[in-house]
Amino acid sequence: MSKDDATPTLDDVARKAGVSTATVSRCLNNPDRVVEATRARVMEAVKALEYTPNFAARVMAAKRTFTIGAIIPTMDNAIFARGLQAFQEALHARGYTLLVSSSAYRPDVEEEQIRALVARGADGLLLIGHDRDAPIYEYLERQKVPALAAWSFMEDGQIPSIGFDNRAAMSALAKEVIRLGHRRIAMISGISQGNDRARERIEGLKDALRESALDVDDLEIIETTYEVENGAEAFTQLMSRDVPPTAVLCGNDVLAVGASLGAKRLGLRVPQDVSITGFDDIELARITSPALTTVHVPHREMGRKAADALIDMVEGKKKVVSAKLETSIKKRHSLGPCPGTNDDPDHP
Repeated sequence: MSKDDATPTLDDVARKAGVSTATVSRCLNNPDRVVEATRARVMEAVKALEYTPNFAARVMAAKRTFTIGAIIPTMDNAIFARGLQAFQEALHARGYTLLVSSSAYRPDVEEEQIRALVARGADGLLLIGHDRDAPIYEYLERQKVPALAAWSFMEDGQIPSIGFDNRAAMSALAKEVIRLGHRRIAMISGISQGNDRARERIEGLKDALRESALDVDDLEIIETTYEVENGAEAFTQLMSRDVPPTAVLCGNDVLAVGASLGAKRLGLRVPQDVSITGFDDIELARITSPALTTVHVPHREMGRKAADALIDMVEGKKKVVSAKLETSIKKRHSLGPCPGTNDDPDHP
């Protein structure tokens, strides 16, 4: 590094690492294209010299900002945390930076954030679900900004999706509840308007009831925002009915933990007096007492695959098609046989 200029340059890094400037550039911009030993030597030189790449020059050369935006509905709980962490890790491995914002489940706020991220040069956007007005998709198409949906699978959506079938997943869980003898079933759901995940989970429960020849009109559903205390309040409302449910299916684990809290307040035993199930299988589901029977969502796999697909869209490497990931039922201790029926020997 020259004595006249204390700011390290790309040439300085190349000399210190014993490689060409082109190799240094590849390490910084496309690290997966450089062998590990060379990449490690270059990054040691970058660290030793405290070299900071010229972002503006990189953007001009590549015609990209190497920035991906993600708009999630909430940061108040861990529903999206695991998937978003895996998404960020996969982006970082390919040289991209993540910008995250939260819409608070408000479509108008999400639209503002989409436009703001595009204005700041985001190369692509990760969105949650498909429920948004057509003009938003038209805007993204005009701006030539690729977008990908996660947490919901739609084979023929306006944008590709890396997600799962919310309807089928909830239907499978509801069938297990019915198999254990429950007939008086209720649901605590998230707000379904503008939320295709919540709406599809409601429909999945209804599908299971119909297949079991149970009257869907008897199903009571309380919609509320995803907060523990709201789950507790909704559960209390359900159990105050003249004929309360023997099983309460919740739209996610946060609401289910709230329902369990509500049961404790009422002096009800879970699952001996009433069964409660969740959806998502976040850490909270395993550490609450009793541990929740829930739908396991492959959050980390979804995050990784969404990152790779979105970068492929940005870089135009190949056509990206929607991918459906598999969910599974995690049987724990909050779901048991309907009171008054024989115990299920297969149930933990």
